[in-house]
Amino acid sequence: MSLAATEARTRIRSSLARIDDILPDCLAAAQAVMSPAGVEAWLAAADAIGNLGRGTELVLMVLEDLPGVVGHTDESAPAVVAEMAAWLSRSRCGKAINPFLAALPTVARRTESADSLRAWIAILRRVVEAAEYPEETVAALLRATPFILNQVSLQGYGNWVDFGLRTWKGQRHRYPEYFALRTPDAHAALQRERHGTLFVDHERQLGLLLRAFWRTEERFRPYSLAFDHIRKPTPHIDKLGFHLPDVLDDRDGVAGIDRYRAMVAHMAAHRRWSRPYLADNFSPFQHLSVETFEDSRVEALAMRLYPGLRRLFLALHPIPREGACPDGWSCLRHRLAMVSRAILDPAHPYTDAVTLDYAARFHGEDLEDPESSVRLGRAFLTTIMDRSLGLPKVWFDDTVVDYRDDNRYLWHFLEPTDSEEDFHSDHGTPEVREEELAGDLLPPQHYPEWDFETRTERPDWVTVYEANQPEGDPAAVDRLLERHRALAQQIKRLVDRLKPQNRKRIRHQKDGEDLDLDLAIRAMIDTRAGVSPDGRVYQSHVPDGRNIAVLLLLDLSQSLNEAAPSGATLLQLSQEAVSLLGWAVDALGDPFAIAGFASETRHNVRYTHLKRFGEPWGAAPKARIAAMEAAASTRMGAALRHAGRYLKAQTAEKKLLLLLSDGRPHDIDVDNPDYLKWDTHAAVNELRAQGVTSFCITLDGEADGYVSDIFGQSYTVVDQVERLPEKLTRLFMALTKG
Repeated sequence: MSLAATEARTRIRSSLARIDDILPDCLAAAQAVMSPAGVEAWLAAADAIGNLGRGTELVLMVLEDLPGVVGHTDESAPAVVAEMAAWLSRSRCGKAINPFLAALPTVARRTESADSLRAWIAILRRVVEAAEYPEETVAALLRATPFILNQVSLQGYGNWVDFGLRTWKGQRHRYPEYFALRTPDAHAALQRERHGTLFVDHERQLGLLLRAFWRTEERFRPYSLAFDHIRKPTPHIDKLGFHLPDVLDDRDGVAGIDRYRAMVAHMAAHRRWSRPYLADNFSPFQHLSVETFEDSRVEALAMRLYPGLRRLFLALHPIPREGACPDGWSCLRHRLAMVSRAILDPAHPYTDAVTLDYAARFHGEDLEDPESSVRLGRAFLTTIMDRSLGLPKVWFDDTVVDYRDDNRYLWHFLEPTDSEEDFHSDHGTPEVREEELAGDLLPPQHYPEWDFETRTERPDWVTVYEANQPEGDPAAVDRLLERHRALAQQIKRLVDRLKPQNRKRIRHQKDGEDLDLDLAIRAMIDTRAGVSPDGRVYQSHVPDGRNIAVLLLLDLSQSLNEAAPSGATLLQLSQEAVSLLGWAVDALGDPFAIAGFASETRHNVRYTHLKRFGEPWGAAPKARIAAMEAAASTRMGAALRHAGRYLKAQTAEKKLLLLLSDGRPHDIDVDNPDYLKWDTHAAVNELRAQGVTSFCITLDGEADGYVSDIFGQSYTVVDQVERLPEKLTRLFMALTKG
């Protein structure tokens, strides 16, 4: 244990030995996302929860899961979580602390906000205070929470909870059934809340849109509109990223996802073309006027690049009615909205002279110049300035363009703000600290696990840590390949036959790229001979290449250290097989990756990269293969799910996951041998549904008793383990030749 981890261990009074095993990795994950003060708060939370006397697993859950929760929220989360756990304990709901901690990672990922996390905790408190049997009731709700938040927004979650509390108020003993989704009305109420487009379901799509069209990447920060604030949250840009609502309904014929696309496009345009103005140099009215012209300017530049945006912006921009603002009201917002619409819409309905004048002036400006918005904004305000602008009643009808951000990004404030609720940019603050990884260790990932006895999925049940395999001597792998020189020559001949040709000709086409002269001549001869010719005289050329991505996943459990009949260990034979396969796949040109896994309970599944996709086959992968080690157990389902994430990101038409194992799935914290077998079966089915084909190569001579239950017919048993290098490579060729 490192010195830092040793010091951290003194902060936790629990004597649980397993803390010593996981603390170094957990500490590295925590330091990657937290400041030193945040790490201290995390350790204090682990100590406080561990000393509640509510079970030994709680402190492990805090150490593993809270760094990820902080990464999605902020450093106030550990104190909030510890206080809630203590409150549950005082409220005679001690058994609910475990499901509370288990639900936290899902809630944090779905809400991405510390305020939303606190609001969710407030809902839980409300349920405890209302229930006749609070422990059973809140535990049922917590177990259902990951499923529910995958269906609805946090606002929908709160509405569903409130409906249950109201509906069963006279029969409070029925609350546990409702919150466990065991009543028809619970499902009906949940279905009713499933409206709108959830941001979390489209986050990856929006991220790809930014990368493809704007060549940039941003961190998205969704916020909830479910709870009342003095200032309702609005879309905005800051150093943390793009802040967007967590759910959007379809509106005026525009789908929720298109509303998100409009927001992201507008914000990306600000990032590319806007430069902050010094806020103190402008009056509040000038702020509003300059913002309107700057919004129009960046949208005009965006539409030059992507003309299709105009249709989307027009569908979402309100059309203020000319003359709608009555006497006795401040009409500045109304008039600016009219100008904004006139700039955007060449077919606008306005006849007002000032509106027409400034729309024309806008199109006459050099829109690449950010100062043009200042010139137009100040001039427009001077033109319309009168005493009515300062009236207390402000006309808001049809003036809110809600796909636009609140424009705090446009202003640099010299004076700091005392409240996070204030409208304020963060241009003058220090840069946000990047999440720097400790060594090669990456933040842990959480995966579900299938419980075949209850036929339910345990969400976020398994923790997977991934890292690069330390390097050894790459020359050792070259020596292994030299040992198999004769076999390599045979494999090379197979590779040469399987190598794709660039293009192939498709003949006998009714339409095509050009005439097939042989067929055209034959058709002419048939015509002159009085025979009806075959009209399929065209030919086409189509790409003829392999389109396969492969990931080889190695079971690196302790049993690989056992010796084969030849005297070599199974680990050494696996190294030879992997080296030969790597050489063959590289010769074919297929994208491929190699990884290994082992486990020590559900809290610690290790996923080790030996070769990543995109990394060339060379000294570095060979050095990692040479340093492979075998230890611990085989929690196979979690490793398959994690490997599937890398395969799913590949663009190949066929995605093949090859698993090389020497035994059945097992782990030291599982008593029933069928539990992990059926979880692995569920993982294989999940991957199949996502377009990933799994195939198992097992060295276990007794595998027939379980392997078909997991993989169906997609497996092979290698009885003569000494022939593994040959068998593995030839099997790959057979699986990918079609």
